[in-house]
Amino acid sequence: MDKFEKQEKRIIAILGTKKLDVTRKTLKTYLEYLKKHVEILCQLTGIEDFEWEERYVFGFGSKKEYQELKKTQPSYTDKFSLISFIEDVDEWYGLLVSVQRLSDKKKFVLPLADLKSTNRKSKNYQLLDDYSVWFVNNR
Repeated sequence: MDKFEKQEKRIIAILGTKKLDVTRKTLKTYLEYLKKHVEILCQLTGIEDFEWEERYVFGFGSKKEYQELKKTQPSYTDKFSLISFIEDVDEWYGLLVSVQRLSDKKKFVLPLADLKSTNRKSKNYQLLDDYSVWFVNNR
């Protein structure tokens, strides 16, 4: 069994169904599972640039403007502490989490699918990776 098949098997076990579509119901099921299994003392970072950063990362925006915006906006290069899961689910953004940026203690609400654990060896890393892969591929 390859890595993808193992991952799919874990996701099916979490959702309790082989129908992997992202719906309000499957999001709520995943939310309840993650609330029970993710260790809240978790450090996160972005998987790739956040939506607002694209124009700067791909060289269309001013570097100076980007540095200024990063002071008030969350960046995929930042490190965050997970504070809590948001109870509301959103079919477009998926599960949302409340996080605090480590560098300046600013708080943000971000889509969980955009984040990963900074500790590759933690169980959180796999839990969050499985969720992101499921959400992005089945939305």
